[in-house]
Amino acid sequence: MQKVTVIGGDLRMVKLVEMLARDNYEVYTYALEKAESISKLENVIQTETIQEALQDRKVVIGPIPLSSNNISINTPFSEESITIEELAQVLDEKIFIAGNIKSELYEYTKGKNVQILDLLDREELVVLNTISTAEGAIQIAMEETNSTIHGSNILVMGYGRVGKIVAHMLKGIGANVYCEARKNVDLAWIRAYGYVPIRLNELNRTLQNYDIVINTIPSMVLDERRLQYLKKECLIIDLASNPGGVDRIASKKLGIKTIWALSLPGKVAPLTSAEFIRDTIYNILKEMEN
Repeated sequence: MQKVTVIGGDLRMVKLVEMLARDNYEVYTYALEKAESISKLENVIQTETIQEALQDRKVVIGPIPLSSNNISINTPFSEESITIEELAQVLDEKIFIAGNIKSELYEYTKGKNVQILDLLDREELVVLNTISTAEGAIQIAMEETNSTIHGSNILVMGYGRVGKIVAHMLKGIGANVYCEARKNVDLAWIRAYGYVPIRLNELNRTLQNYDIVINTIPSMVLDERRLQYLKKECLIIDLASNPGGVDRIASKKLGIKTIWALSLPGKVAPLTSAEFIRDTIYNILKEMEN
């Protein structure tokens, strides 16, 4: 029976532990003591110290994202607090797999024999996660507005992985979809799929037309100057990673509802997201054997 350690994480990690146990892994956990669903599983051993969790285990799996504050790792199912520095001290001779791994961990493990693998560098996981992100964004749009998505004018800012899937789903339920992009090739694909292409330098004159704006660009694209063009009733959903792409202080001052929707895969579809994570980890381990 193969052994693996899982440290911290949200409901996705809890579901991952359940799946690994069903796949006949012996799973040692730390900082997941509040997860009742794994407490009585036959192949799961909940440890009291991080040292015990890692003893004689080569593969260690951490949260996605690893940290939200660049200091401690995410442990929502525990009272334990583990700093990134403390984690680094016990990773010698280990393979550490997590998501959105902070530069601090690489710094703290310099000179140690640690192999660090970031799940969000894996294209297969990033692409599959866009499905949950897009569904979550549409769920928020339905819950936070008084009108149907069908017939609404919705701007998707950015035409990367998430932007493409969001636009496709919105079009499927009858929204009037506008997509902002910078590259000519992206603007051409936007037109080809039946959306309305919007260049960034044309954005200001169109902003007053939208009922919902969904941003996927991780830089300040909706600053106070641009926000003033939006209707007061407009809903902004910011899907961009930290620091986001919307001036939230300005939007609050202007009375425009803004929702910064981070980590949607873990919130709206933890089971499916855990399946994607498990399959990606198995791909990594298989590649390492070859």
